[in-house]
Amino acid sequence: MKKTIALVTGGFTGESVVSFKSANFVESKIDRNKYDVFKIVILKDEWYYSDSGSAKHVVDKNNFSITIGGTKIVFDLAFIMLHGSPGEDGKLQAYFDLMNIPYTSCDALTSALTMNKAYSKAIVDGIKDLHIAKSVQLFDDSSAAGQHLLDLLVLPLFIKPNNGGSSIGMSKVKTSDELADALVKAFNEDSQVLVEEFIQGREFSIGVYNGHQGIRVLPSTEVIPSNDFFDFEAKYTPGATEEITPGRMSEEEKERVERIVSDIYHKLNCRGMVRIDYFLQDLSSDFYFIEINTIPGQTEQSFIPQQVKAAGLDITEFYGELIEMALAGKG
Repeated sequence: MKKTIALVTGGFTGESVVSFKSANFVESKIDRNKYDVFKIVILKDEWYYSDSGSAKHVVDKNNFSITIGGTKIVFDLAFIMLHGSPGEDGKLQAYFDLMNIPYTSCDALTSALTMNKAYSKAIVDGIKDLHIAKSVQLFDDSSAAGQHLLDLLVLPLFIKPNNGGSSIGMSKVKTSDELADALVKAFNEDSQVLVEEFIQGREFSIGVYNGHQGIRVLPSTEVIPSNDFFDFEAKYTPGATEEITPGRMSEEEKERVERIVSDIYHKLNCRGMVRIDYFLQDLSSDFYFIEINTIPGQTEQSFIPQQVKAAGLDITEFYGELIEMALAGKG
């Protein structure tokens, strides 16, 4: 008998536009011989399923079900493709835990912790061969914030919302005159802002997931943006970034990176697929952790589909493996 899958998309933030694209891609690749898929849209003011005739069927939040033509549909699993809140910050995972519905992502606690860049860095600090850029976490945009940062950190700096994603609200600051505007931009997206010293090096992104054969690390993607850094435009505009999959690393670097990202996956108690971004510092080749994304994008331009292909895997089988592992409670 087919399993009934709720493919959850939408969201409460600016990342919802990416969520819809990710869900559309996943929907086109899931094996319909094995799964009945209903794309559930979650917005601040409504939760619904839109059928082929564009009729909306409201989700009953008491049990996460929908009713179509008098037939009540309940779900065996939620495939979460909702970037930002409430899909990546643990809120939706906690709700599904209460409903006793399995899902294809990290649990509520891990999701909440990893959504906070500063907290997740504090947890992974101490992993062998993992380095972290010097940083300051700000909780308010006071008039003294700029000078405080200059007293503690060395320019250039990356300024980013602490709980955001898709590089929304992020800036690279090269001079002190640019600080004030960059802080305003970041605080417009979040009440907490993370400011980090710039690490000169090559940037990579790498997928990790728990499959039938245990933790597996996908081939990395080397990121060479045409912009000054990997911002929202570079991430989602075709041709704006040169992406090399597998990324160019020596065998020693590749083995070291795979060990470190596996340790990150374990230490953060991850489930399902995640994406870890990192730098290999110039000259030293030291691994610098940037962040972890627990609901990585699945658009045509996204890294995970590229890496699945580079690993010689079929994307439909890959999504099926994530579903089966989550249904078995092993995601």
